[in-house]
Amino acid sequence: MKVAVFGRTLYAGVMAALLAECGHKVYWCDIFEQDSPEAPDFQDEAVNRLLQQQHAQGFLHYCSLKELGLEMDVYLFSLTPAEEPLMIELLQQLQQRLIIHPKLMINASTLGLQGTARLKQLLPEDDWVYLPDMSQEGNALASITQAEQLTVGCMNPQVQSKVQEFLRPLFPRKQQYLFMPVLDAEFTKLSISGMLATRISYINDLAVVAEKLGIDIEHVRQGMAADSRIGESYMYPGAGFGGENFSHDVLTLANTVSTTGVKSQLLAQVWEINEQQKELLFRKLWNYYQGNLKGKTIAIWGAAFKENTSRVHHSPIHAMLKALWAQGLTVKLHDPQALPEIQALYGERDDLILCQDQYEAVKDSHALCLLTAWKHYWSPDYKTLLNSMQHPLILDGRNIYDPQFVKAQGFAYMGVGR
Repeated sequence: MKVAVFGRTLYAGVMAALLAECGHKVYWCDIFEQDSPEAPDFQDEAVNRLLQQQHAQGFLHYCSLKELGLEMDVYLFSLTPAEEPLMIELLQQLQQRLIIHPKLMINASTLGLQGTARLKQLLPEDDWVYLPDMSQEGNALASITQAEQLTVGCMNPQVQSKVQEFLRPLFPRKQQYLFMPVLDAEFTKLSISGMLATRISYINDLAVVAEKLGIDIEHVRQGMAADSRIGESYMYPGAGFGGENFSHDVLTLANTVSTTGVKSQLLAQVWEINEQQKELLFRKLWNYYQGNLKGKTIAIWGAAFKENTSRVHHSPIHAMLKALWAQGLTVKLHDPQALPEIQALYGERDDLILCQDQYEAVKDSHALCLLTAWKHYWSPDYKTLLNSMQHPLILDGRNIYDPQFVKAQGFAYMGVGR
């Protein structure tokens, strides 16, 4: 099939690469009208390699909308919530093209409830399907190819057959498709994000209690994860979750529940717990120094909302920076990938020093705060840290260190629920 892919999201890149690898002729269309369209550079090297491979083999082409042919069989849209006006403009342009309808139109954008219906109003003659974006940053290809079942918003049997043929190389068995009405599928996507967010906030809530009782939450987490009814996914205490799409889903679901008149405060509490968790390390720092923070220097390792991405949407770094700067502290920040985004957001500041080397960040610091669990940070050179820091305090916002070992190296250690 000839497939047009629109959007710069990671999911758009993953699907373009995988569909091209299956033998489809994929045209990744640049809706931003660049003169020389090319693939976005993702932080996921496996996705980048597969894209380069398929482009070199001729199965993947980059083009502008003007260059896109009229004979496409499938149109796949994967845009962010902020790009919905751009999506509307794109569909209006497609309206003007001499396309023979109906075409298979797949909405994989994170537009929330009724998003697909809003798009269908512009091209009502086509077969609209909702395919939730379930890609996971840092594990993007496997999160799609290893999915046991695919939720698809589509109830027309003829269109279902088109979808199954289109995705057959990736999902060959009919039982791998869970078809349901579009609105149900959109709500399912939001509900999955809500459940995962609830698990994160629940373990963080337990961590606060465990710490007050002198209990190590890591032991509790391992015991809970050993129960087959629970498992370990999204059960790691830390400094709070982030991410543009994930956070958008949780907020959208919470707002949806609140507008129905249903008396449920769970999701609002989940979000509130998460926002409070982003300030946890600052509160620990405040208590440790008994509020005497002015003029001190704090090193932070990690700004991205999770490892293996450069994105900082809803990352704990923002709450941390705001709180630290309010107390007159200087921040020395290191992150393997997210520094350009931090620079773009905060610009030049005397109280923000961006460091290209993680050990440069800790020099003369009064504490080291870890916010993102990059692999670079898991086994630090403790002797170098001890000799570089003004005061040997480590605030572990992801519980990646062994408390007893760190203390034996001469550091004061504070984790989450430990």
